[in-house]
Amino acid sequence: MKNIKQESINPDPSEKRKEVKKKLRKLEGLPTLPPIIQRLNQMIEDERTSLHQIAEIIEKDQVITTKILRLANSAFYGFPRKVSTVQQAMMLLGLNVLKILIMTSSIFEFIHKEDIGLWEHSIGVAACSKIIAEKIGAGDSQEIATAGLLHDLGRVIIMVVLKEDQPKILDLISEGVDPLSAEKRVLGIDHAEIGAFLMAQWNLPERLIEAVASHHNLENSKKYRKEASILHLSDLLVHARGYGKTLYESLPPFEVRALKYLGLGWGEIKEILFNLEPRLYELKFFTEELKKELSS
Repeated sequence: MKNIKQESINPDPSEKRKEVKKKLRKLEGLPTLPPIIQRLNQMIEDERTSLHQIAEIIEKDQVITTKILRLANSAFYGFPRKVSTVQQAMMLLGLNVLKILIMTSSIFEFIHKEDIGLWEHSIGVAACSKIIAEKIGAGDSQEIATAGLLHDLGRVIIMVVLKEDQPKILDLISEGVDPLSAEKRVLGIDHAEIGAFLMAQWNLPERLIEAVASHHNLENSKKYRKEASILHLSDLLVHARGYGKTLYESLPPFEVRALKYLGLGWGEIKEILFNLEPRLYELKFFTEELKKELSS
């Protein structure tokens, strides 16, 4: 058995867990949410507000409009025609997804600049999640694709907010500890729970929060087991395809019961992989374009 360095292990994980949650509550070190979000929330809750009025407010912010249209036209949503206006994006994606894209756009810029492997893995899982959701008729495949995009949000938070702990986690992994166990030993919490905790702070839909929280452990899912299973399977398939990179050097642990929850057999898995391939090819171009834009 390998000798794990004692200094890599937090002496009291429960205390560290409290400290991590305290930081997340204060949103320390995270990009601030765009001011438009508060106004957008008010308008969405007001039944008298039309989609046109909401689109007008968003379009006043040219930077956010550009980000929304870029993401709406990316291959992980896979719309057959170009989305050219915010109102069109809103009708195709839904208000929930649109709000999430606005809220997380700064975080996605960070992840693209700092960890291209994790970025590619995230958009690959988003594309795969949408394909599976459509295959099984899960409903609102756009929202499930967005959950796929956010499934490793906790990893980004560790890199941004808890960066002093990242070397300890990597040390443990290099010594043979499973990535989730390494996170728990150092932080008292893993990236799935961190991502879900932050999403709850942002008042995102419960369906997405539970799917992200449970994507490595389906036992944790209660109400939205199907959505969690979609992320769980997508995560495995994108790892197996070798698209992007995460802390897992090989495949993450897979719970075969996910296939039962989704009503899928190995024949359907082959079909999903066949449909995923052209999306991943398109996403490579999307990533290259984004890289040029951010470096210019």
